[in-house]
Amino acid sequence: MEGQISQVNMLKTAEKRLLNAVHGRAVFRRRVRILAARLAEELGSSGSVLDLGCGDGSIARAIMDIKPGLTFRGIDVMLRPQTHIPVERFDGEIIPARENTFDWVTIVDVLHHTDNPGRLLAEAARVARKGVVVKDHLREGFAAYTTLRVMDWVGNKGHDVRLPYNYLSRAEWDEAFHGAGLEIQSWQQSLRLYPMPIGLVCDRNLHFISTLR
Repeated sequence: MEGQISQVNMLKTAEKRLLNAVHGRAVFRRRVRILAARLAEELGSSGSVLDLGCGDGSIARAIMDIKPGLTFRGIDVMLRPQTHIPVERFDGEIIPARENTFDWVTIVDVLHHTDNPGRLLAEAARVARKGVVVKDHLREGFAAYTTLRVMDWVGNKGHDVRLPYNYLSRAEWDEAFHGAGLEIQSWQQSLRLYPMPIGLVCDRNLHFISTLR
């Protein structure tokens, strides 16, 4: 029995590695490059940034390559074996920092993994001096929920990331921002994160970047 369990676990590990490898080649590297460029536009030329839910810190590292005057620290509920920036574990609800500790907080494709996005937004607003930059999904348009679920599974299942599939509409995002005491300063859609023809399905208006103050 133990041998069978071990074989099953080895098979699952191999499947995750294969899924991560395919996603990395087809999507991840392009996504990092495009998001880093877009997010860098929203941040100043220098200052401190907290990357909330940073993963392995690839996007933060790419932003620092564009703007060396920015310094990033990451927090996440899961610690990856290797990271590109210093990362601290946190409980997913309370940011381990005092008020106005950082110039900026970035939250990239994290809030839809939570049950209460507004709570984390309020925490981000508490520790940010200048503003909060959010990249996330929009549950808008034909089959949006189903498309986002598939994308989320492909991108995160191999890393054992929690998947509650909590996608919000634009009206729900506006309510969450308002409840956290944040006002929209800029809003970008049509980010073109995916190569063609994948982008015809996976881009559309399913993604946004918003700077909040």
